[in-house]
Amino acid sequence: MKRLVVINAGTGNPSSTRQLTDRLAQKALDRLDGEAVVTVIDLGPLAVETARAAVAGFAGEELQAAIDKLAAADGIIAATPVYKAGMSGLFKTFVDVLDNDLLVAKPVLLAATGGTPRHALVIDDQLRPLFAYMRALTLPTSVYAAPEDWGSSSLGERLDRAATELAVMVKAGVERQIADNAWSSYQHQFGGNAARAEQTADDVDFSSRLMRLATGGR
Repeated sequence: MKRLVVINAGTGNPSSTRQLTDRLAQKALDRLDGEAVVTVIDLGPLAVETARAAVAGFAGEELQAAIDKLAAADGIIAATPVYKAGMSGLFKTFVDVLDNDLLVAKPVLLAATGGTPRHALVIDDQLRPLFAYMRALTLPTSVYAAPEDWGSSSLGERLDRAATELAVMVKAGVERQIADNAWSSYQHQFGGNAARAEQTADDVDFSSRLMRLATGGR
């Protein structure tokens, strides 16, 4: 059974961001023939723990549970509202507290909502570079929805296309195929919370300048 995980940074009730992710998740499920389960991580209730983790460096129980769900995901839908021409601070802080190894080679469908079409490029300008840094595989199609988009057929077409791309990547097991065969060739945070079971000291380059300095060498 494949596992899809939704990161929802919407905080309204109802939240247009959550509505968008629900539609994307359902379409992806349909294309996976029901052979998948969806878990939603709502960031609003995790705001206090996320801020505390950003300051102290340690995740609380509920935040760690969310991190564990992401670590086990075969595919991710990540969505944020756009505030002041940028991703929400809650969304960015949540990603900031994730181990850099957590999302390696995971397919990620990017989505956002905003009050005007002028903010549509926030996805390509801010979200893609962020997830590229995390070494995730962002899908070619992203989905942005402004108020006037909700009743348009073009939004439905983008939802279909994005969900299809996600389903194909998940069915193919792209993350496993890449990470299982190339994990040791990535640069890792040794001992991080995303460490794979097979990760060993061999995955750390002890000959690097930083490691030589840390061990008292030259």
